[in-house]
Amino acid sequence: MAPPLLTLSEIALTFGSTPLIENASLMVYPRERLCLVGRNGSGKSTLMKIAAGLVEHDSGERFVKPGTSWRYLPQEPDLSAFATSRDYIADGLVGADDGGRIPYLLDALGLTGDEDPKVMSGGEMRRAALARTLAPDPDILMLDEPTNHLDLPAIEWLEEELARSQSAIILISHDRRFLESLSRRTVWMDRGETRDLDKGFAHFEDWRDDFLEQEELERHKMERKVHREQHWVVHGVSGRRKRNVRRLKELGTLRETIKNQRKVKGNAQITVTEANNSSKQIVRMRDVSHRFGERPIVTDLSLRINRGERLGLVGPNGAGKTTLLKIIMGDLVPDEGQVELGLNLESLVIDQKRESLDPEWTLKDALTDGGNDTVIVGGNSVHVMRYMKDFLFLPEQARTPLHALSGGERGRLQLARGLRLPSNFLVLDEPTNDLDLETLDLLQEMVANYNGTVIIVSHDRDFLDRTVTRTLAYEGPGEWQIYPGGYSDMMAQRGVGVQARKSKTESKKSGASQTAAPKKSSSKLSYKHKFRLEQLPKEMETLSAQIETLETKMADPNFYTKDPDGFTKASTALQKAQSDLEAAEEEWLELEMLREEAEG
Repeated sequence: MAPPLLTLSEIALTFGSTPLIENASLMVYPRERLCLVGRNGSGKSTLMKIAAGLVEHDSGERFVKPGTSWRYLPQEPDLSAFATSRDYIADGLVGADDGGRIPYLLDALGLTGDEDPKVMSGGEMRRAALARTLAPDPDILMLDEPTNHLDLPAIEWLEEELARSQSAIILISHDRRFLESLSRRTVWMDRGETRDLDKGFAHFEDWRDDFLEQEELERHKMERKVHREQHWVVHGVSGRRKRNVRRLKELGTLRETIKNQRKVKGNAQITVTEANNSSKQIVRMRDVSHRFGERPIVTDLSLRINRGERLGLVGPNGAGKTTLLKIIMGDLVPDEGQVELGLNLESLVIDQKRESLDPEWTLKDALTDGGNDTVIVGGNSVHVMRYMKDFLFLPEQARTPLHALSGGERGRLQLARGLRLPSNFLVLDEPTNDLDLETLDLLQEMVANYNGTVIIVSHDRDFLDRTVTRTLAYEGPGEWQIYPGGYSDMMAQRGVGVQARKSKTESKKSGASQTAAPKKSSSKLSYKHKFRLEQLPKEMETLSAQIETLETKMADPNFYTKDPDGFTKASTALQKAQSDLEAAEEEWLELEMLREEAEG
């Protein structure tokens, strides 16, 4: 095996009097696919910054193989020193980096390069930071929450881009589907230490649960031993003095060991205050259309939402999801058509922007609305410290100003504030942003147990699959289509995920591929099309080999008898591979025609 590119050994770091990292080790090999997971506040981002050389550790060793290049993607990029997004991206190039990938990355990420950082949105800054990180094609990519602020087309593009990358990757993300797709090894940050699993994230949660169960069993054995020794001290028959002194010392050591063990932090207690039942029909829309100027937001949409439904709303940024949501909620009258709302609706909207949070408020003020020491939850008074504990806040954080909270803490606070109020119609707009995986599990459970109606706007594919019963998906300008099931069910029916919005001048793309070339376009190939033209022959070769393998396997007359489930899976995989190959061949032909037209 090739030597590691990066080694961290027994890293320790303390902030103030609190040890954040006590014994962390990490080895990154060429083309590694490693994900770094753990609770919010466990030190994942700090360890990655140490790996990137941005934070100095107190003790331990950091070694980078000479000649190794790396790039780090921060959670909150700073573009303030640059005139344009292109200047910021190009500034990340060093030495032999030629910047040849910059036009392709700008095109793929929906940027022009001329954006002014002073007026760029959070999503645009995130895309520029991704382009800056990916442009040099370094030996190691260190990516801290790369999918934050990205829409579904951008997330799926990034997933494919990283899968093709030759770089080693260290990845921090709360997007389960993203982690499962890319990771091959998992490092768990747990109570100041790292624990290594030589498998991808898909295997992590079962492994973690087994580890914690075994740890709790060992702790229980130690506590029982302490109890037996204490009983001997009080009731035992006196023996030789030296033996007694030795056993007392061992008892003291055992007590100290148990005392110093860092227990796993508890889970948030996410509950929702429910109002009385609404009418059976929540919303009925008939032939609804709405435009902004010449741009259609929704065209001739008819939709009925009944009590108890969980509806997912998906589409690229700029598709009009927020406007459509306002129409559904009755906050905006459409240009055409009718919207009827049910009776006894008590709506609660928890949005991604968190505009209601004044950064100068303290945590206590935000939960009590500037009142005394109690929070009104469903008409009942609950002490603010108890309510804070339910959402994993420490008592000493009560006077912490909101601007000092992390993204995950602000997300939990927004949930805590919203869920105080009674509701029977809950709208969650990007609820998964910055939440750790354990809190996401509890939010999912809360949605499942909620007796009212839920609409979820999200770019988190796994969360949608786990929560919604129907999906309203963007199909094109003004066009929306309802699909039964979650995001994966929608993909199975459409044959493709959510696609990026098309520009006015861009021709309609092939329904089988997000990056297919327009049949008629300008005489010049875009960088994205050139890149696809280079990649497609490799993809077709891989798919052809996959089809050949599956056909050989299924040709065995005993295959179905021996393994009917395996036969079904192989048949499904074969159909998908054949469909993917057909789509790839069509895309390649279109691009070749476009290339010939351009060269002619």
